Amino acid sequence: MEAALDRFEAMRLFARVVERRSFTKAAADLSLPRSTATEAVQQLEARLGVRLLQRTTRSVTPTLDGEAYYRRCLKLLDELDETENAFRRASPRGELRVDVQGALARRFLLPGLPEFLATYPELRLRMTEGDRLVDLVAEGVDCVLRLGTPADSAPSSSAMAARRVALLPEVTCAAPAYIGRYGAPRTPADLPRHQMVGFARPDGGWHPLEVTDGAVVRQVAVPAAVVVSSAESSLAMGLLGLGLIQVPRYRAEEHLASGALVEVLTAHPPTPTPVHLLWPRDRQLSARSRVFIDWAAARLAGAG
Repeated sequence: MEAALDRFEAMRLFARVVERRSFTKAAADLSLPRSTATEAVQQLEARLGVRLLQRTTRSVTPTLDGEAYYRRCLKLLDELDETENAFRRASPRGELRVDVQGALARRFLLPGLPEFLATYPELRLRMTEGDRLVDLVAEGVDCVLRLGTPADSAPSSSAMAARRVALLPEVTCAAPAYIGRYGAPRTPADLPRHQMVGFARPDGGWHPLEVTDGAVVRQVAVPAAVVVSSAESSLAMGLLGLGLIQVPRYRAEEHLASGALVEVLTAHPPTPTPVHLLWPRDRQLSARSRVFIDWAAARLAGAG
């Protein structure tokens, strides 16, 4: 029995090395010394009689045999976890790694986090935040929370499973200082005479403004005096009067109420922005991920 357990743990370690492309990172993820990780994979290769990993000074990549073995490992480990969870009926345990859009998480998730962790006391949550694209497998992340469509949220959206959990109303607005210089646009035809705070795209450009004209949705390219890569910076630049911004209404409501921002193009609002939770499609959801996704979806259900 002990040998079988050791074998499964070696398979779990090998799979994490493949995903992280590093013995050091994989060992850290599983709270093991690096020397233990290296020795375990060497013993695995010796037992199988094949080379599973190609090692260089800069990276670790699977061989063809290693890639095939990795796929088999994923299936077996998923079945093992599912079988144990079905019979044990224990509270989910271990480390759960999630990456979130910070402002969204602070508004809707963090207030409920003490109750969530009290419900699942054996979970350890590692939460990182950002707006950048995340490779879940390579970075060892279990799931991500993102604004926009799945194609905008993951390097390979076809490899991701997605669950839409909210639709957030959007607003176009500007600071009074900006309106004092440029005026307030009233129709989409006014936009070419304006400038915006651009939100960066991976291709080096920035996302256009979106407006609705009846049932028609239009993308309008507007010059950008400044381009940013985070939602926090976009809002900050808008408050400084550097251009028009489009943000979820919940982000702007405090500033709209105080007069620090003014809503414009009220007859031509952007379409609502979807919010998705994403996780690797080829992975069976762990109990840890499942309870977090269900909880986060419930927290965000009233976000719109």
